[in-house]
Amino acid sequence: MGIDLNAHHVRSSHRKAPRSDNAYLRILVKTYRVLARRTDSKFNKVILRRLFMSRINRPPVSLSRIVANVKPDPANKKPTAKTVVVVGTITDDNRLLTVPKLTIAALRFTSTARARVLAAGGECLTLDELVKRAPLGENTLLLRGPKNSREAFKHFGMGPHKHKKPYVQSKGRKFEKARGRRQSRGFKV
Repeated sequence: MGIDLNAHHVRSSHRKAPRSDNAYLRILVKTYRVLARRTDSKFNKVILRRLFMSRINRPPVSLSRIVANVKPDPANKKPTAKTVVVVGTITDDNRLLTVPKLTIAALRFTSTARARVLAAGGECLTLDELVKRAPLGENTLLLRGPKNSREAFKHFGMGPHKHKKPYVQSKGRKFEKARGRRQSRGFKV
C-alpha cells in the first residue's frame, strides 16, 4: 500500500455530524441516522443532512411563506392537511392577518409564531414527534427559508458597476456621496 499523493491531505468538506453540542439535536441525529439507514425513504436522508447544517444554512421560515406554499384543496378551498416540515426556526409575520389551521414540525418556533398557530387550532410539532407520526415522511411538505436574504449577502461581489451595497462608515453627505456618485462632482456611475 502506498500513499495517495493526489488526495493525501484532502478531506471531505461535507459534514458527517453537527458541530453543535446540543443534546436534543444529537438525539435527533441518532434517530434520523437509524431511519435513513433502515428505510428507503429519501425524506429521512434529507432531514439528516439538514440537521448537520450550520445556522446560516438553516434560514428561518416565516408563517407567510408556509401559508403561500400550502396549496388549498380544490374541493373545499381549505389548505391541505399536509404536515409542513422545516429543519430550522418558524418565525411570525405580522403582515399575515389570518393564519389557517396548520400542522408544522420544526426545530424551534418563536413564541409569537407558536401562539398564532395554536390559536388557529393548528399544531406545533417537534421533529421527534414527527418521527412517530410520519416515519417515512408521508403526507409532508418539506420547506426551507431564503438562504440569500441575509444582510451580508447585499455586500458580496462588490466592485465597480456591480450595484452592490458598500461597507460604509456612515450614511451621511460626506460618505461615498461625491465623485462618481453625483453628476455635479465629476461624473455619475
